[in-house]
Amino acid sequence: MALKLRLARGGSKKRPYYRIVVTDARNPRDGRFIEKVGTYNPLLSKEIGNRVTLNEERIKYWLGVGAQPTDRVLRFLDEAGLAKRTSPNNPIKGKPGKKALEKIENDLAEAEAPAAEAEAPAAEELKAKD
Repeated sequence: MALKLRLARGGSKKRPYYRIVVTDARNPRDGRFIEKVGTYNPLLSKEIGNRVTLNEERIKYWLGVGAQPTDRVLRFLDEAGLAKRTSPNNPIKGKPGKKALEKIENDLAEAEAPAAEAEAPAAEELKAKD
């Protein structure tokens, strides 16, 4: 059984409130869960201490058993010092795509063409003076 530490949404429409739960990964988001280990209220400001509450003992137990936290829960655990979150590294993400590279090449070619045309008459004038 694959266990997950994830958020289960509660609250009313446009007023979210989340429970941090341990559940089987195959269960629905708001469905059956094994244990509630914390809460998250995104409507509170970040400075307020009870925006995220965690039951640290139970979280340590479930992590030791092999439960995998989702990315958002892992962020909370990293802030609390319960787990280490490595920042994703995708060096390809910052590179421009094919169309952008073609546009850059076309812009460079257009910029070089007038410069080459301007140099050609200047070279002819120098030859004429000699």
